Amino acid sequence: MKYPRTINRYCPTCRIHTKHSVSLYKKGKERALNHGRRRLERKKRGYGSFPKEIFHQNAKVNKRSLPVLECPKCKKKQYSKSYRVKKFELQEV
Repeated sequence: MKYPRTINRYCPTCRIHTKHSVSLYKKGKERALNHGRRRLERKKRGYGSFPKEIFHQNAKVNKRSLPVLECPKCKKKQYSKSYRVKKFELQEV
């Protein structure tokens, strides 16, 4: 899917329409001390194998791509509608 790099959208903080720049959402690095990681490490301790079953049957072929729109004036970011496509491409219009 081809998506434009700049979109004229309404910014709720500025309360005007501006040319928003578009980028794709990327997951940040997971913290080593968050609660889910600590729970899994505690559960893995003392086991010979992995305590939780690893799900091997993948139902979905592609992940959701989430465009992030950034206002040039206030630098606030907002999410657009997410799309489930194999290829998501940002292009100049």
